Amino acid sequence: MKSNKKSNSLYSLSEQAFFILLSLSSGQKHGYAILKDVEDFSEGALLLSTSTLYGALGRLQEQGLIVRVAVGQAENPKPGLPRKCYDLSETGRRVLRMETQRMQAIVRLAGQRLGGEV
Repeated sequence: MKSNKKSNSLYSLSEQAFFILLSLSSGQKHGYAILKDVEDFSEGALLLSTSTLYGALGRLQEQGLIVRVAVGQAENPKPGLPRKCYDLSETGRRVLRMETQRMQAIVRLAGQRLGGEV
């Protein structure tokens, strides 16, 4: 498999970032919903602390992969305190798709090397 450093650096994601983007691929969510979603679909293998989650969300926002969106008052259980809600940007969706394809290529290669055992 030929490596292209420039394109790989654009979409090679950490496990945490991948799962956060995957969580947001189904629609906008607030931090706690992302936290629980990641825990659920990783079957407990990835447990994010709130500080880790919000640090990752900040980095993903800076990279343009997610955007912070306004939350309606009815959706906010603590009136007066704005709930932070996030959504996947078009760039984020494209990067998530590319990262998924990259991971699938790695699994195919592993399957070939292991004689179809994957």
